[in-house]
Formats: sequence, structure tokens, C-alpha cells
Amino acid sequence: MSDSLTTPGEGFHPHLHDAPDLSAATPLRSRLHHIRADSLDGDTAQTGGMRRFAAVSGRTVGSEKLWMGQTHVAPATSSSDHHHGESETAIYVVSGHPEFVFIEDTGDGEQEIRLRTAPGDYIFVPPYVPHREENPDPADEAVVVIARSTQEAIVVNLPKLHALPVQDG
Repeated sequence: MSDSLTTPGEGFHPHLHDAPDLSAATPLRSRLHHIRADSLDGDTAQTGGMRRFAAVSGRTVGSEKLWMGQTHVAPATSSSDHHHGESETAIYVVSGHPEFVFIEDTGDGEQEIRLRTAPGDYIFVPPYVPHREENPDPADEAVVVIARSTQEAIVVNLPKLHALPVQDG
């Protein structure tokens, strides 16, 4: 496979012709990294009722703008209420049927919203939105893959869920 499958300057981004000069890059940022499933890092921010494992982070691979890993929620378990600060969070459901719970102000008061998921589904969590994960299955663990827009897993544990103020305009 030595033949190029693309021509520089063609494709989705024809304005991107050359890569930036990476000659001063640190060793962690000048190569690809393979993170094996059995070497995920459990020494990351945690929330009660679930376990987070880092795969891609500033500490593991030198990432500057991205965190990626897994979360496992045991059978018949709910996480504590929390948010992820300034981080945007994308979630991909690998196994189980986790439910993602948040409070929304409908104008007639606060209402609990439950997003029931299945393997293959995605969830987007905007910055600062309080939520929790629940696994209602009595026998099987729920596993999700998480990507965040910050290099580390920001977790702010909360005493309860609350609705964010509605923004005008």
C-alpha cells in the first residue's frame, strides 16, 4: 500500500495543502499512539456509581485539546449528578441501554428528561449541563465511549440536578 490514495490539495479540504512545521514537536506529539483496551488508565476524575477510564489524554498521549475514554456503569446503578465544566462531551453507546437524565425548564417548571439509549446511539452533552447516567438493567453493565473537547476529564460532582437558566435571544 505505498500508492497514495489521495492527491494533496484535493478532497474535502482543498485549501489545506501542507502540514504545519512539526520539527519542534515533543516526542509524544510526533507519532501515532496505540492504546490497547487492557491498558486504559483508571486514574482519572470519577463520579459515584460509574468508572471512567482514559485512553487519550494529556497524560497518556500528550493530547492538548481532546480527552477520550470509556465509562462503565454497573447493573442497576445510577451515577451521581455531575457536569463536565467547559468541556463538550460526545458519547457513543457500546453496550447496554444506559439512560441519560437531565432537568429542563419547559417554561411551566422544571421537568426531568430521560434519554433512553441502545448500542450504536450517540449523546451530546453541552458544557456545564448537569446530568447523570443510569443503568436500569439488573444483569448487564453499560459501556460507553466518551470524547471531550478538553485534554482531561473535567468532572464537577453536584448535590442534585438542576435546570440551566434559559438564554434569551
